[in-house]
Amino acid sequence: MKESLAFSIDGTVVSVEWEDNASVAALRELVQTQPLEIQMSMYGGFEQVGFIGTDLPREDEHTVTKSGDIVLYSGDQLVVFYGSNSWAYTRLGKITDKTSEEMRSLLSRGNVVITISAGE
Repeated sequence: MKESLAFSIDGTVVSVEWEDNASVAALRELVQTQPLEIQMSMYGGFEQVGFIGTDLPREDEHTVTKSGDIVLYSGDQLVVFYGSNSWAYTRLGKITDKTSEEMRSLLSRGNVVITISAGE
């Protein structure tokens, strides 16, 4: 069940190990009928941030993020890291098939589009 969401960055499909929490369950429900495209913006030199378009359940905890982490911020923003930060987030998942350098290459060159869809 954790693999039931497909995730891509500007068309590059990446593997994600999804968390087992209410936020991911709500995200899974959101994309059952059509993919979710999120316009992301570079922020702080270490992350891309984009509005989801709706509020998801939050289980915010103070955490230190690493490259490849996917988190929920303020209940309605998706954040994907190519660096590190320390803040209160709800963890959604972790990109497992890209190195830190590959994440930086995918995310640090300008705004991107993240697509989340129902997987197999």
